[in-house]
Amino acid sequence: MGKKDADKPRGRMSSYAFFVQVCREEHKKKHPGENVNFREFSKKCSEKWASMTAKEKKRFEEMAEKDKARYEREMAKYVPPPGESGGKGKKRKQKKDPNAPKRGMSAFFFFCAQERPALRAQFPDLGVGEIAKKLGDKWSKVTDKSAFEKMAANDKARYEKEKSAYSKKAKASPQKKAKEESEEEEEDDEEEEDEDDDDDDE
Repeated sequence: MGKKDADKPRGRMSSYAFFVQVCREEHKKKHPGENVNFREFSKKCSEKWASMTAKEKKRFEEMAEKDKARYEREMAKYVPPPGESGGKGKKRKQKKDPNAPKRGMSAFFFFCAQERPALRAQFPDLGVGEIAKKLGDKWSKVTDKSAFEKMAANDKARYEKEKSAYSKKAKASPQKKAKEESEEEEEDDEEEEDEDDDDDDE
C-alpha cells in the first residue's frame, strides 16, 4: 500500500454526514463513555433524517455547501505527488475473470433493483447518494421482506452452485497444463535419445 498524502485536502462532507456527526456529538454529551452500536445508531440517524422537514435539514445543507466550497478551494491549490493524477494513487486493480460467477445479491439489493427506477422517475434531480439514502429509508419501513429474502436465498443457491463448478474447472486447468508440459518434456527426451543413437551408429 502506498503512503497516504498528508497534504491532500480532506474530502467534502454531505449534509447527511454533517447531521450524523452532530447526532454522534450530542449522543456523546448525553451518554459519555457508553459504547455505541454503530449499526443501530446509523439506522436511528437514517430514520430521523427521513422524518425531518426541508427547513430542519437546511442547517446541514448550508454546512455541506460551505464544506464543498472549502474542498474546491483547497483542491485548486493542491499539487498531487509525482505518479498520481487528481490525488488518486495508481492502484493496480486485479484482473477479474469474466467467467467467474456473479455473487449472490442480498434481499436489500433486490429491493433496490425493484424500487430504484420509480424513485429516479420521481426525483430526477437527485444524485446516486441521495437515491441510496431514500432506498435505505424505504427499506427500513418495509414490514414484510419475505419476498426479497426468498429471492436472495435463491440467488445465493445459484451462486454456490456456479462457484462450485467454477472452482472445479479452475483446479482442473493447471493439472491439464502440467500434463501437457510433462508430455512435451518426454517428447524432447525421446528426441535427444534418438540423436544419441544416431551418433553411436556413426
